Amino acid sequence: MGSIKIGLIGAGRIGRLHAANLRYRVSGAEIVAVADVFPEAAERCAQELSIPSALDDPRRILDDPQVDAVFICTSTDTHASLIEQAAEAGKNIFCEKPIALDLPTIDRALATVKRAGVLLQIGFNRRFDPNFRRAHDLVAGGKIGRPHVLRITSRDPEPPPPEYVKVSGGIFLDMMIHDFDMARYLMQDDVVEVYASGAVLIDPRIGELGDVDTAVVTLRFKSGALGLIDNSRRAVYGYDQRAEVFGEKGTIVVSNPKPDTTVLSGSEGDRSSALYHFFTDRYMDAYVAEVKSFIHTIEKGEPPLVSGRDGKIPVVMGYAAKLSLAENRPVRLDEIDPGLNL
Repeated sequence: MGSIKIGLIGAGRIGRLHAANLRYRVSGAEIVAVADVFPEAAERCAQELSIPSALDDPRRILDDPQVDAVFICTSTDTHASLIEQAAEAGKNIFCEKPIALDLPTIDRALATVKRAGVLLQIGFNRRFDPNFRRAHDLVAGGKIGRPHVLRITSRDPEPPPPEYVKVSGGIFLDMMIHDFDMARYLMQDDVVEVYASGAVLIDPRIGELGDVDTAVVTLRFKSGALGLIDNSRRAVYGYDQRAEVFGEKGTIVVSNPKPDTTVLSGSEGDRSSALYHFFTDRYMDAYVAEVKSFIHTIEKGEPPLVSGRDGKIPVVMGYAAKLSLAENRPVRLDEIDPGLNL
């Protein structure tokens, strides 16, 4: 088949990142249009990346018969509606996480996708990080035997503004949601129960909004294995992303990559590069790989590596964690969604 024609909906930071990857780093795809409710954003993106068409209405992309697939990179509250519209228009869909912040809306969007018979991939990019993917493959290959314990650390360099926290769903749905997905991915097992604790140690304005900026969640997997995730909104030394899977035959550790591996040794000891400062640097290779995977999925007609169900379950886990924190008790995922069928 010829190159797959892509329409981009949302020309903000993450939309421009995907657009640049599609334009320069991914073969087999051609980005033909970008739409944003702010026309100047679409026009700027189109000019910078030589995209033929800049639009102010995403409907014009969905109605364009030459467009094979869409990238939905808009605000969270618009994701589900755009997924439904794109599916009904017969477009394959890549959508940034989360699908939505309420479960009935997610279920409705996924049902529309299923009826339409189109492909849907959710943007959990960390699955495509080469280090985490290697850990996944080692676990799948039985290199540590049966997994017993998972540990994930995720810490941002600085907290988001309160205006973001107001609409993001809070730490469990805007930050730890990635770690919930990674837990399932690395362990290749479903989580059945979570127990959350949290504190406001960084920004009191976050606490005033009813959220926490520091959190620890323990997980119980279907197999009986255990997990622990810790999140912080501020790590003064950079963007900290680590994981360990411990099993009966050994352990797998994923450490933080750095911009370079140079070490300066002197009378004051050893000095090395600081960590990457934020996710766009830390996960650049992963962003490219997930787009390549989506294009490959369309070319081959194969199921996407991150399905709609994969997009839904971390949201269920986020609400279970919120309830656990509020009631100070373990919460099973089937309390949040009895029909989840884990």
